[in-house]
Amino acid sequence: MAEPTLTQIFGAAATQNSTTLAIAKSDLTAVGLTASANNTAESLFAALLLLAKTYLTQANFDVNIDQSVTVTPGFNSIVQRDSGAGVFTEYRQFAYNVTFHKLDSAALDPDDM
Repeated sequence: MAEPTLTQIFGAAATQNSTTLAIAKSDLTAVGLTASANNTAESLFAALLLLAKTYLTQANFDVNIDQSVTVTPGFNSIVQRDSGAGVFTEYRQFAYNVTFHKLDSAALDPDDM
């Protein structure tokens, strides 16, 4: 098989050149993002992770020797956060495991993926 493609990971409109990676927010609406001019960095990161996990599965990894990254669900939980004033609020914590697979070496280098 082949390396996962840019569009398989980042959406149908994803493009790149030597200096820029372009990901269309319209591709991120499939995982729940409401595209706007003021999306937060965290909402965009969450949408990218959720989109990537649709292709970077363990099942795809198991049949594709060229895939180097998996995104798998972890264990969700309920946690409490202190507002700083002793007021605690419950939050649902969604956990995902992002795993990088490469030949044995001392460091993770994105160029090796």
